[in-house]
Order: sequence, then C-alpha cells, then structure tokens
Amino acid sequence: MKIATTIARLLLGLIFVVFGLNAFLHFIPMPPMQGQSAAFMGALFTSHYLYAIKCFEISGGLLLLIGRYIPLGLTLLGPVIVNILFFHIFLDPSGLPLGIVVAVLALFLLWQNRSAFAGLLRK
Repeated sequence: MKIATTIARLLLGLIFVVFGLNAFLHFIPMPPMQGQSAAFMGALFTSHYLYAIKCFEISGGLLLLIGRYIPLGLTLLGPVIVNILFFHIFLDPSGLPLGIVVAVLALFLLWQNRSAFAGLLRK
C-alpha cells in the first residue's frame, strides 16, 4: 500500500505542478473553448483570478511531490479539485474523466492521511 500511496502522491503532485505552471509558461496549448465555459475561463483570466488559483495548484502540487506537509498540500488542492469537477460537470464535460482521476487520487491520499484530518471530524 505504501507504493500505491507514493505513486498516487507523485502523480497528483505532478499533474498540479505541470498544469499550474502551464498558466504562466504556456508550454501546453489550450484547446479552444466556446459557450459558457469560454465565458467562465475568460472571466477568470481577465480578472487575473486564474493566477491565484494556479499558485495554489503549484504550491499544493509541490508539497505532494516533496512529500512533506502532505495534509497541507491536500488541503490547498481540495477546493481546486471540487471546482475542476464542477466545471467539467456543468460547463465542459469533455474533461470530466481526468477530473474524476484527479478526485480519486486525492480521495485515496486523504484516506491514507486520515489521521491528520481526524480533528476536523471530532465533536
């Protein structure tokens, strides 16, 4: 199980670091969007809010890659993952499979680090 946890941690960290850095360095071309998804992404981009989100992605991804403060990395990435899922469920279903993979990896890591989050569930 330790190998599976390490693979999931490194894969999730790599996904977020690569896609987070892409917002700043533009090394992966973005496919054209249309409709509501284009309007939503346009609003995030023109308001520069997207850069704040990408900073959280890079920070959380780096923490997972380094292997230190994994619960903090998962906490930073949690809201981002929820928004990725909602974006693909409601606006652009074509990216939903990758969003589900990311969510499953994160849930697996949350389960493996559940002792760090136990205080949140106590009365």
